[in-house]
Amino acid sequence: MAGFGARLAALRQRRGLSQTELGTAVGVSKRVVVYYEADGAQPPGALLVDLARTLRVSTDTLLGVTPLPTTPSPKTARLLKRLQPIAALPADQRAILKLVDALLDTRRRTRKAS
Repeated sequence: MAGFGARLAALRQRRGLSQTELGTAVGVSKRVVVYYEADGAQPPGALLVDLARTLRVSTDTLLGVTPLPTTPSPKTARLLKRLQPIAALPADQRAILKLVDALLDTRRRTRKAS
């Protein structure tokens, strides 16, 4: 079983967060996050709750009592994070989806022609 630091780092990466972003979300510095991601270091209980909430997992998952959830790769998580603001643009969503569909269609045609 991975130690706390490795689990924290894996969960942070799966959410597509940098150490700085995670630290800001829970009210600590990047340096503190780096420290907790090192083997053997564990944050105080109150911070565990904030970390779990920010990473959208239970404290049991964060502590290793329950297994890590299967989530997208860090690359996919970063992509999903970048796409989230589109949900706030209802009028532009259709145009954005048409653009993505056109790009995918062009890629498919290019692959078939090769």
